[in-house]
Amino acid sequence: MAQISFWEKESFFAPQDVIIVGSGFVGLWSALHLKLKKPGYKITILERGFIPTGASTRNAGFSCFGSPGELVADVATMGEDNMWQLVEMRYQGLQQIRKNFTDDAIDYDACGGYECFSKQSADWTECTDKLNWLNKGLQKITGDENLFKIADEKIGAFGLKGFDHLIENKLEAGIHSGKLVQALLQKVQGLGVQVLTNIEVTSYESHYNGVQLHTSVAGSPETNIPFTANQLLLCTNAFTKQLLPQADIIPNRGQVLITAPISNLLLKGTFHFDQGYYYFRNVGNRLLLGGARNKDFDKENTLEMQTTPIIQAALENFIQEHLLPDTTYTVTDSWSGIMAMGQQKTPLILHIENNIFCCVRMGGMGVALAPMAAQKVAELMSS
Repeated sequence: MAQISFWEKESFFAPQDVIIVGSGFVGLWSALHLKLKKPGYKITILERGFIPTGASTRNAGFSCFGSPGELVADVATMGEDNMWQLVEMRYQGLQQIRKNFTDDAIDYDACGGYECFSKQSADWTECTDKLNWLNKGLQKITGDENLFKIADEKIGAFGLKGFDHLIENKLEAGIHSGKLVQALLQKVQGLGVQVLTNIEVTSYESHYNGVQLHTSVAGSPETNIPFTANQLLLCTNAFTKQLLPQADIIPNRGQVLITAPISNLLLKGTFHFDQGYYYFRNVGNRLLLGGARNKDFDKENTLEMQTTPIIQAALENFIQEHLLPDTTYTVTDSWSGIMAMGQQKTPLILHIENNIFCCVRMGGMGVALAPMAAQKVAELMSS
């Protein structure tokens, strides 16, 4: 048991109305929505890392709601109605980001997005056949006509090789994931939300009148600081499985790399290929590329946050074959983040028992889904 002073017990470690586990996108948006609904609530977020640990600051920085190939594939697996509901949730989430933060604060880049297809792409014909149908459905959600359009003429202008077709989405954009998390942190802390880092929740006990949490402190795992709250919200995405073993959550590692600045980089925008298994964009005059987990599916279903030679080699081969075939470049940084998938692609928003709730499983689209998923769980907790 940690040695805690009277002052600390009545301030930092005082009983809370809500404790949120996880300070990534979902945890921060949940705190914001709960505070807006219940301004007098005492809310503490507990984060096991010294900054959010998972995927929120370790992704590719895409502001997107689904490429044509992904949406067509989703219809086959989840049906039309569920696909459109998910797209609308993503789009509304992205609108929430724009309403809450200035473009400068999060490096929002309205660059437009593209899906790439080669002659071997099995889904090209299906996407073009359904393009008008997709556009009509998207117009109901976004208000924009003909959102997806064929843009094959831009392939050469972007310096791309080995692709035969492009479909453009003018509403897609890039953002700075780290700055978005920082902006959310500042916003919720300004509303009185307490964020404590380097504290891992190891277990919890639910009682009729609240929740008791057991924790360990980074660097001192034997140190347990007890926390109590009226309600507990789990927002640790793939890592929620450690506290909720029965949850339908499958961890998926996403590996990313970025190059040093490249003179006269032609690439401009956010790009998808192979139904989203590869994704790339420019960050200024740097090239960022992520994905390739379909090269080693089994090993990428993991909570281990590291890069691997197989995936990194696949990413570099992709650069040399498709993106910078005639350009010398240097990879300056590579990293990984852990996403949460499941049998279903929709977020897992549950009232688990008594005073315990969870909001997890963003399916690799946490930037877009977190604001609306958080709003839904805040409504559930406030009802």
